[in-house]
Amino acid sequence: IVSNENITQRYIEVTAHDLPLTCPMPGMSLWDAHPKVMIPLNHGGEARCPYCGTLYKFKGELPKAHH
Repeated sequence: IVSNENITQRYIEVTAHDLPLTCPMPGMSLWDAHPKVMIPLNHGGEARCPYCGTLYKFKGELPKAHH
């Protein structure tokens, strides 16, 4: 049995270079773990993947929205 405990406890810092943010991110070894989904960052610069629970936290100043 494969444990998903290590997957659900992931924490990844992202920068403007990583936007638009998707999970899994390019280069992740878990590329086939779940469907690729867009991860919208909240106003605090954090978001959690609804599939695997990975927490993404933006480092630096968030880019301004285009609308």
